[in-house]
Amino acid sequence: MIHFENGPKKATNLTLNAKVLEMAKSMGMNISQTVDALLAKEVERRYWERWNEDNKEAVAAYNERIRRDGIWGSQYRSFARGLGDGREADEAPSSQKAA
Repeated sequence: MIHFENGPKKATNLTLNAKVLEMAKSMGMNISQTVDALLAKEVERRYWERWNEDNKEAVAAYNERIRRDGIWGSQYRSFARGLGDGREADEAPSSQKAA
């Protein structure tokens, strides 16, 4: 997870639409705070977008393993039987299937 809280502030120059900036100031908006918050959201969105792309093969392999074998220990739980283990409720795990 990425965290931006309590990060140091750094002065920077931005070029913004003058009409938008004027209206934002007339509304009493804190421009730096607003841009900082919106930029943090966009950085986080792009970070996870890249993470998903970089890890899609591993996620697909994991999902296939869960679909095929189920979640370890799911046969011992007393709640949500047949949910979250990737198998139909009446399908036995591959370790219990006849050879």
